[in-house]
Amino acid sequence: MIKLYIEENPNLKINKAKIDEILKDVNGVEIVAATKYISEPAMKDLFEAGITSFGENRVEPFIRKHNNLKDLGARWHFIGHLQRNKANKIINDIDVLHSLDSLELAKIINNKRELPLDCYIELKLVDNPNKDGVLENDLESFINEIKNNYKKINIIGLMAMSEPDMTDDMKKDLFKRVKAIGLKYNLHKFSMGMSDDYIDAIEAGSTCIRLGRILYNM
Repeated sequence: MIKLYIEENPNLKINKAKIDEILKDVNGVEIVAATKYISEPAMKDLFEAGITSFGENRVEPFIRKHNNLKDLGARWHFIGHLQRNKANKIINDIDVLHSLDSLELAKIINNKRELPLDCYIELKLVDNPNKDGVLENDLESFINEIKNNYKKINIIGLMAMSEPDMTDDMKKDLFKRVKAIGLKYNLHKFSMGMSDDYIDAIEAGSTCIRLGRILYNM
């Protein structure tokens, strides 16, 4: 039996009124529900409420939830750091990966994936060894290497996250910078914005937002 992680609360319910409000406000932007907080019944409620893309950030809960809900018709995203030693367990079950961050991971995807996988490159704007992602200075060579040698990877855009200690203006500047970088390489999709900053991210050009606690009665 797979152990539930502590942040998952099987009694947590969705906030239907807030979901309805968000759906009206973000027309045309894909909403990926960060489902690490909730179990399968609440995910079904999310789907019925109009949020049909689910995003998990750990492999074991993804496997359990995907197995239990595979007939629902949801779009399955992996939004966390995908450990290379676990990637083969889920790589053919996800529709979108938001955290392509190394050629080592790309090699595993290319070897194990049956059909091309839509991937966001995780962009790292600060050279911090504790952060995952591809540095801006390495981005051009990374993109070229993927496009030339990894046929099972379809790069669709960039993913980036703001930091908790950033001001609103700093977050806006970061999102604008990420969009400018993406357009430089003819990338037009951007996975940016979470519960605290999704409005700023959309205004800066995000096409996909990853929402967690704002969707639930927490």
